[in-house]
Amino acid sequence: MLPYATLVEVEAALGRSLSFSEAVWFRYSARMPDYLLYCHNIIFLFAIFTLAPLPLALIELGLPASVSPFKIQPKVRHPPTSFFQCYKGVMRVFTLVIGPLQLASYPIIKFVGIGTGLPLPSFWEAALQLLVYFLVEDYFNYWIHRLLHTEWGYEKIHCIHHEFTAPIGFAAPYAHWAEVLLLGVPSFVGPALVPCHTIIFWLWMVLRQLEAIETHSGYGPRPTS
Repeated sequence: MLPYATLVEVEAALGRSLSFSEAVWFRYSARMPDYLLYCHNIIFLFAIFTLAPLPLALIELGLPASVSPFKIQPKVRHPPTSFFQCYKGVMRVFTLVIGPLQLASYPIIKFVGIGTGLPLPSFWEAALQLLVYFLVEDYFNYWIHRLLHTEWGYEKIHCIHHEFTAPIGFAAPYAHWAEVLLLGVPSFVGPALVPCHTIIFWLWMVLRQLEAIETHSGYGPRPTS
C-alpha cells in the first residue's frame, strides 16, 4: 500500500510528474495491501502453467503433421489423455506446494527489500536486474540438476520429471514436490541479492516459467548424428 492519498501527493514527494505507467500503478496499488499485490504472483503462475503450453498442445493434437518437422522427436505423439494427466499432476503440485510456498514466502520477500512503491525502475535498471536473475538462477539450477541426476537423486526424486521422455510444455513443472522446492530456491536467490520492484519480480517469475516451458516444449533443432 502506497503512503500517498492522491497523485498530487506522489508528484510532490517525487518532485516531478508521474509517467503514464507510474500513474497506472498508483491507481491500481495505492489502496491495496502489499501482501495482496505479492499474491498476484500465484495468479500469474497459474495462468502461465495453463495457457502458455496450450497453443502448441492444441496444434499437436489437432494438426500433428503440420508440426512434426519441428519436433525433436517427430515420431512420438502423445494422446490427449497424456496432456490431461500431465496438467493434472502440475495442478496438484501447484495447489499443494507452489501456491502455499508463494503465500508463505512473503515475509522473506519483504525482508530482502522487494517493494511496491514509486518511482518505478527504468528500463535499463529492470533489464540489468533480470539479467542478474537469469544468470544466478541458471548457475544454481545447473548444480541442483546435476545433484538430481545422481543415482539417489534420480531414483528418489527426479525420475518423476522424466516420465515424459518426449517432453511437452505442460511437463516443465511436472515433478516431485521436493524437486519443485529445490529448483524454486534459485529463482529467489537473484531477487534476494539484487532486490527489485514487485512488478519486476512478477515479470521475472513469468519469464522464468516461459523459458522452462519453451525448453520442455519438445520443439527445436534436431540433434545431428
